[in-house]
Amino acid sequence: MKNIAILFENDHCIVLNKPAGLAVQGGEGVGVSLDSLLAAEYVKRPLLVHRLDRDTSGVILVAKSKEAAALFSGIFARREVQKQYLAICAGRPEPASGTIETELEVRGSRKAAQRAVTFYKCLSAGEFSLLELELGTGRMHQIRRHLASIGNPILGDDKYGDFPLNKRLHKEQGLRRLLLHASRLVIPEGLCGFTLDVGAPLPEYFEAFLEGTSAR
Repeated sequence: MKNIAILFENDHCIVLNKPAGLAVQGGEGVGVSLDSLLAAEYVKRPLLVHRLDRDTSGVILVAKSKEAAALFSGIFARREVQKQYLAICAGRPEPASGTIETELEVRGSRKAAQRAVTFYKCLSAGEFSLLELELGTGRMHQIRRHLASIGNPILGDDKYGDFPLNKRLHKEQGLRRLLLHASRLVIPEGLCGFTLDVGAPLPEYFEAFLEGTSAR
């Protein structure tokens, strides 16, 4: 846990800044996860409430008790929490702000495709664009899939991205990570007994890419 910053803590929860490359939960091919690190660090293991992709960095909340976990899980399930992300994508979306709404297939399931909504705003644009995004729904890899679907894939995305571009940026600028970061988490007053508004600073590699490109 020494490389994972605690952004906020009280009697009910801990909010962490998860590094990219760390899986939230164990599974096939996962040696170390955030869940296993929490189990090793705390006598009473904090409980996962929501997820971030393995390759996504940023704000993640864990609960300190079963009661708190049930409360926060309900808040997340009802979409009463505000989750903001920052991403650097290829090109510039048109229009500069708007809503992406599509049906996304549920991977690994027989269920029909589900409605997915992502709100975005372009903060700066050039060859690459810095975007602020907010989820209207929470589908697997939603932001990554949505931006790829409009022709503006996230840089460093090895699943939905522009692979020749990623290869070039790896060679020219040392890009090795997905440039997607969960930047802010807000739970309004009255939902959990306190107001939560926590931001996570950008990882160094994200900042370094911004400094070296026209996405600044």
